[in-house]
Amino acid sequence: MINKKLGEVEIPSDEPSPNLAEVGSRVRRLRQIYGISQRELAKQAGVTNGAISMIEQNRVSPSVASLKKILEVFGLALADFFADEFEPEKKIFFRAHEMNRISDGLVVLRQIGGQISGRQMQVLHETYVPGGDTGPDMLSHEGEEAGVIVRGAIELTVGSQSEVLGAGDGYYFSSRIPHRFRNLDTKDCEIVSSCTPPTF
Repeated sequence: MINKKLGEVEIPSDEPSPNLAEVGSRVRRLRQIYGISQRELAKQAGVTNGAISMIEQNRVSPSVASLKKILEVFGLALADFFADEFEPEKKIFFRAHEMNRISDGLVVLRQIGGQISGRQMQVLHETYVPGGDTGPDMLSHEGEEAGVIVRGAIELTVGSQSEVLGAGDGYYFSSRIPHRFRNLDTKDCEIVSSCTPPTF
């Protein structure tokens, strides 16, 4: 790979990243929000301190590969970084209409927390209509999950154990164990659940 030199800073000659006008200011905002210095960011991203400084000043255009290394420090994906509504701040409060609906039909899943890129946990507001279930096959994946039934009732099967849980009841299990949720009642069931790492 041929590198171009600007002063003492080496800039990779990979394909330049898009939307360059705001790259520098967005990188600077991220660094300030997370409270780390240019030197620390450079160390964690594996680039030079001078490169970070020049990127933030929009004096150089980082390659896609270099930018990905920088964003990995913050647990941020390229798509999120270049989103029209760039909000690196960790939002705390979410109104009902701000929750992302990620599943419809017999089981409605609404995600709390906006973008899950870089997050360690996923929190869901789940609604199972009568007859709604997670499918004929048992689910199994990495991590752990827990939840509380807000209203209605749900049949939860985990491995060889099965129980009908009502409002106020809860569960906590390893997601590696095959499991399934079914609403056998005549009313909707609502659950607030959490899983780590994010699954959906």
